[in-house]
Amino acid sequence: MVRIDSSLLPNFDFEREALTRGFARVAGIDEAGRGPWAGPVVAAAVILDPDDLPDGLNDSKKLTHARRAELHDIILAKAEVGIGIVDVAVIDRDNILQATYAAMIQAVAALASAPLFALVDGNRAPKLACPVETVIEGDGKCLSIAAASIIAKVTRDRMMVDLDQQYPGYGFAKHKGYGTAEHQEALARLGPTTHHRRSFEPIRVLFETATASL
Repeated sequence: MVRIDSSLLPNFDFEREALTRGFARVAGIDEAGRGPWAGPVVAAAVILDPDDLPDGLNDSKKLTHARRAELHDIILAKAEVGIGIVDVAVIDRDNILQATYAAMIQAVAALASAPLFALVDGNRAPKLACPVETVIEGDGKCLSIAAASIIAKVTRDRMMVDLDQQYPGYGFAKHKGYGTAEHQEALARLGPTTHHRRSFEPIRVLFETATASL
């Protein structure tokens, strides 16, 4: 059996420190979908119960599809969860960073009660009503952020699977909108959909080429 060094897994230290400072409700926040060429950006905010922490949480990218799905359901059962979804129109209008902030703000607003402190993956964060601490590579260090990464990724992946049913031929269920060779070939063959991000360079060029040919 392969054993994983527990020191390399996310822990509850960031949350525990905030709790000892008197912040009774600590949310971890992360997003999925900043880089793809198509689909929404999704964020999640998760407040874990310190007395009932789920086992096996980790950066969603380090988990199998089946394990992510299993942990997604466990998190929903054990924690408070808020989800924010921002579509392509907003991404193209405001840019992906601002759209990501908007999704995070939506996710926090969707919690049953407002957090008193927030831990956000990365080195930048949106303005929230509570104090915020950013954690670089937080999904691999902080338990609440890891939980948020799982919720955000599973939610977005399922949305892309649904899009695959609506737009067959693009491979959305496989690559989830990322710029793979398969995706690039499909775009060259079929052209972009309304769910492709026109503000992203590869898609912008395709739209301009299609418009110029009319």
